[in-house]
Amino acid sequence: MILIFTLAALLIFPSGTDNTKLWGQNGHRIVGDIAADYLSPKARRAVDRILGPTSIAIASTWMDRIKANPDYDYTHDWHWVTIPDGMTYEETEKNPNGDLIKSLRTIISDLKSGDLSKEEEAKKLKMLIHLVGDIHQPLHVGNGKDRGGNSTKVEWFYRNSNLHRVWDSDMIDSRQLSYTEFSDAVNHPTKQQIKTWQDSNVLDWAYESMELRDEVYDLPKDHQLGYQYQYKNRDILDRQLLKSGVRLAGVLNDIYG
Repeated sequence: MILIFTLAALLIFPSGTDNTKLWGQNGHRIVGDIAADYLSPKARRAVDRILGPTSIAIASTWMDRIKANPDYDYTHDWHWVTIPDGMTYEETEKNPNGDLIKSLRTIISDLKSGDLSKEEEAKKLKMLIHLVGDIHQPLHVGNGKDRGGNSTKVEWFYRNSNLHRVWDSDMIDSRQLSYTEFSDAVNHPTKQQIKTWQDSNVLDWAYESMELRDEVYDLPKDHQLGYQYQYKNRDILDRQLLKSGVRLAGVLNDIYG
């Protein structure tokens, strides 16, 4: 998961979660735009068949848009997971409504089965695109203390914000790039990086996000964030977006390629 963008109506979640859009609009679109570059020909044909004229980048925000539809209330808790410091996912008390790790595993399995209707396959694919982005946003793997950074109030260049929003959107928006310009700027992985990043699984991705917590929560005492915090974390932000796109392509190639 979304480092990125405009917020829709806020949802109140239990501790350790987010109440904003993962990676925000542009963050998710950056991930989708990058992923499109690494699809195998067979996977690309399958994705085009399922999504029609909608690109992966545009489809990536569908799961946030449906938050306003009560028919999809069951998906609200799928955007996040809580893994306290010093614990593994297996050791945690599981959310009965599901979580980010469980939902990704289930959706991947369902898409691989080939038993879905056309409508269900399209829904599951759009969910997959979004949630792969979510899990790469470090604060979507919450520590259980501050609702994934939403309760950690900060000022971003002297404007009220919170730590989750800073990673979802503030740091991305401040670059003043379109999502295609942003993806062009960061989309330069080596062949070895592509291989290494794709040779991983959902749980690996969650643990990587956990490992970034020290940097994410390294805040000045006055919680005034600006150029210094942005400079210190720019490479992390860019790398997580790039990893997310490359890995999304790898999952799609595995399912359809």
